[in-house]
Amino acid sequence: MSTTAIQLYTLREIDEPLPSLLDRVGQTSFDGVEFAHRFADAETAQVADALERNGLDAVSAHVDIDRLETDPAGTVATYAEIGCDTLVVPWLDPDQFADADSVATTAERLTRLAELVADAGGTLQYHNHDHELVSLGEQTALEALIRQSGDALGFEFDIGWIEAGGAAPEAFIETHADRIELLHLTDCSEDGTPTEVGTGAVDVTSCLEAALGNVATIVYEHDEPNDPQSSLEHGSALLAD
Repeated sequence: MSTTAIQLYTLREIDEPLPSLLDRVGQTSFDGVEFAHRFADAETAQVADALERNGLDAVSAHVDIDRLETDPAGTVATYAEIGCDTLVVPWLDPDQFADADSVATTAERLTRLAELVADAGGTLQYHNHDHELVSLGEQTALEALIRQSGDALGFEFDIGWIEAGGAAPEAFIETHADRIELLHLTDCSEDGTPTEVGTGAVDVTSCLEAALGNVATIVYEHDEPNDPQSSLEHGSALLAD
């Protein structure tokens, strides 16, 4: 059975200290959380305490690639203090996927970084948006990245962004299950705008069927919720079924 978590970016508009947000998550059925930019808002010990009292796992954390490349070992050590050993590069610019040569360079860069993170005791994943779905002829840039990168690099597929990029996310899950550590359960409207999971264009049921049992962790996220608390509750109920 896959572990469930919420990407805390979903709750960024709730004006509370990070430990209080973790208390909110602790009242739901989620098994854990994925950290984003607010990790540094609280003392590490306070974050660790909040995770422990709520029975939550720190399943992963989005970390800017510049920070990782500057100090991979130190970054891994920082997140290890809260029991998190899975780090995710959340974004690379579209020009790094513009053509075959760009993708080859990006694959080499991410593979080398993944190896450094592994040497420090962690694992590295890459999280896609829609611009990685640009066509390179017989394959997309994302598919080329998967094939050209080394096994040290894993992937956090974001199914809403894959849909927005014009591909079938369930097919990506089924084809590349051996490289997926994390799955971002997101959704989008027909024009690619993020929406509440289950209300947009993504075949959420098919994606979950493909992921459950094959993907270690399913991370719920809504990029632009009108009501973050309601979105938290919705995601919890959806993944508890």
